[in-house]
Amino acid sequence: MEKANYDPGLTQKYGDKLSRVIRKDGQFNVRRRGTTWRDIHPYLFLINQPWPVFLTVVFAGFVAANLMFALGYCALGVESLHGAQAPTAWGRFMNAFFFSSQTITTVGYGSIVPATAGANLLASFEAMVGLLGFAVATGFLVGRVTRPSARIGFSDSMIVAPYGGGSSLQFRIVNRNVSNLMEVEARMLLMTVEKDGERLERRYAGLDLERDRVLFMPLTWTIVHPIDADSPLFGKTSAELARSQAEVLILVKGVDDTFSQTVHARYSYRYDEIAWSARFAPAFEVDADGDLRLDLDKVSELAGG
Repeated sequence: MEKANYDPGLTQKYGDKLSRVIRKDGQFNVRRRGTTWRDIHPYLFLINQPWPVFLTVVFAGFVAANLMFALGYCALGVESLHGAQAPTAWGRFMNAFFFSSQTITTVGYGSIVPATAGANLLASFEAMVGLLGFAVATGFLVGRVTRPSARIGFSDSMIVAPYGGGSSLQFRIVNRNVSNLMEVEARMLLMTVEKDGERLERRYAGLDLERDRVLFMPLTWTIVHPIDADSPLFGKTSAELARSQAEVLILVKGVDDTFSQTVHARYSYRYDEIAWSARFAPAFEVDADGDLRLDLDKVSELAGG
């Protein structure tokens, strides 16, 4: 029986060329245009950036602030900073720059000190900016390192494996974080490109699971969709899935017991990432002491592979 088609929020429109809906990093494959600076929330932007980008932005902000204050001290005249004299203009600017970095960080070595009222006022203002700036940067840093996030590892491919006298579509996941996940749930959605009259459109169908949740996930979890008469995959071949540009969309969520907060992970497999007539190899074993040993490197390993 064919399942009802609906749009989960990814549109049914189809263009001449269709890439995957969900990228391998779990992000939706959507390119945004028309974004202005008003649409960018600084906190969300810095929280979600990779570490190299975050550290680069913080360092660039630190350097830019010191450059501006150094120019301010130079505009007041070299005599405004006692000990900043140098034979060249570049040397005087660098002395002002390093005095600024010492002031903004409240280090204050004392080798260069303000000598005029204007320089003292500017240094006082810079100290305030430094305290506020580092407080904000610390908030960003704390937000990044304390934000709960799922590090769920997905098998490299899905498999079509024997199941209860028939077959099933399977993939395997594992929690790569040292924290524990509780009450883990999974949902699967099949996206295909079908012909509707004279046009092509995306169609979506839910895939029922043998078990859509587990209470605990200290080991691997093999998520199974039985391919029975009610499945939209029933009777489908690899060639048919390729023609319909099939992609299986996956949403996994659970509760991180460290923070007691819900975490999510998204992933997808395209038709060419499905291994037919395969089985997963065991990823854990019981050692001589009776303890379970989980090998994260075997999550994607196929039997006989």
